[in-house]
Amino acid sequence: MNYFDYGDKEISYLSERDPVFGLAITRIGHINRPVIPDLFTAIVSNIVGQQISAKAAETVWQRISSAYASNGGELFAPDELMSADPQALQSLGMSWRKVSYIQSIAKAFSDGTVEAAALAAASDDEIRKQLIKLPGIGPWTVDMLMIFSLERPDIISWHDLAIRRGLMRLHQTEELTSDQYEMYRRIYSPYGTVASLYLWEISHEPT
Repeated sequence: MNYFDYGDKEISYLSERDPVFGLAITRIGHINRPVIPDLFTAIVSNIVGQQISAKAAETVWQRISSAYASNGGELFAPDELMSADPQALQSLGMSWRKVSYIQSIAKAFSDGTVEAAALAAASDDEIRKQLIKLPGIGPWTVDMLMIFSLERPDIISWHDLAIRRGLMRLHQTEELTSDQYEMYRRIYSPYGTVASLYLWEISHEPT
């Protein structure tokens, strides 16, 4: 399994920029968050998990992986999912809308409309522009793909409620305005993604 890669450099930087955050980072310790390096596979995983419980998503993911994935159930080929029988995909536990999303995205990867290698070399803004065009992919999903597939180093998602909750808990405030969010985003840059990993943990700590 692959994990988001970070180390002492990022931790030291964040701790110096925000000593309160540094104390939380020390308390929590190193975080191993799995990543899916193959972008198309990561997109399929995100679509499968939309609007259902984690347990249900895991069940559907196991079914679709067993049926269509290679490399020990960890890699999906766009051509194969594009040409799959839609009814067979739906029978694995997905809605027809999700089946449509997955097959449309598979076609975009297959015909070169989306090129994973080109996106890997593109700017964050360009990645957002390209991925947001895909059906079923909204701003939050783009942010998660940039973190957990493309492993971009400086992503703190305004669209993620847990991230915002983590910032409020960390800084003991009852609200977080967009201006405050932007201030913290700048403080933690260029290692915003590592900050996000810890903010998620903070948001789920018992109060």
